[in-house]
Amino acid sequence: MGAQIRVYRQKIASTSSMKKIFKAMELIATSRIGKARSRVQASLPYAEAITRAVSAVASHNEIEHVLTQKAENPTRAAVLIMTSDRGLAGAYSTNVLKRAEQLLALLREEGKEVRPYLYGRKAQAYFDFRDRDYDQVWTGNTDSPELARAREIGDELVGRFVQSTDDGGVDELFLVYTEFQSMVKQEPVVKRMLPLAVADDAENTGLHSEYDFEPGPEEVLDALLPKYVESRLYTAMLEASASELAARQRAMKSAADNADELIRKYTLLRNNARQAEITQELSELIGGADALANS
Repeated sequence: MGAQIRVYRQKIASTSSMKKIFKAMELIATSRIGKARSRVQASLPYAEAITRAVSAVASHNEIEHVLTQKAENPTRAAVLIMTSDRGLAGAYSTNVLKRAEQLLALLREEGKEVRPYLYGRKAQAYFDFRDRDYDQVWTGNTDSPELARAREIGDELVGRFVQSTDDGGVDELFLVYTEFQSMVKQEPVVKRMLPLAVADDAENTGLHSEYDFEPGPEEVLDALLPKYVESRLYTAMLEASASELAARQRAMKSAADNADELIRKYTLLRNNARQAEITQELSELIGGADALANS
């Protein structure tokens, strides 16, 4: 009995230590969610403005640009999959990877070769464990993304898109990430980034065809489109980071609650074992006293 009581005491102590860790991680995630949401909101006006500008130039000047032209028979697609660097965030990364697998299967059914690009160590571990190929991976600070990383990824993906498919380029570019909708709902989504879909009328852009662009529409698009892709990527990274922190906050709260339940369970089992030990000791004492009295 004594050994069993010691086991329960050790379990209670270890579970209590784990609960402190879970609680600390929950508080850290909670404190960072507000900043992450603020960064998402701060990025939206610029993203919306550059979207209107790109749409205005492309849709009102009857020009063709490599980033807006859709291939007649697309044969190769790049897919950027955004997960987290760290775990302890519930099913956050798993849900993104499931959505990505659905997209990859659909693209292959359409007869397209898929070239995955990975963002986050969880995606890298997922592909490495299954011995699957990917073109490039970026890791680090998925819960606090930087604009420089979005620029780096955007340059790589745009470069692959403008490259000829004969030289290893792609015809389409898709993005799979988690969209932050609320503190209790984050949804994995698929967005096609390239070729760009532009507005068909001036009412959607807020700009009108009588505007002149200098030095010319083509040159303006050359300057705007990389910025547009960079902005889209950065906004997606910010939404993914806010979603990751929200998922981690919920997961850690659930883990702390489960730890409380385990502590109550082990405490009850320890008390029962202690009671059984006391009962056994009393029985032995009474039995010994009876034996002495009858001797």
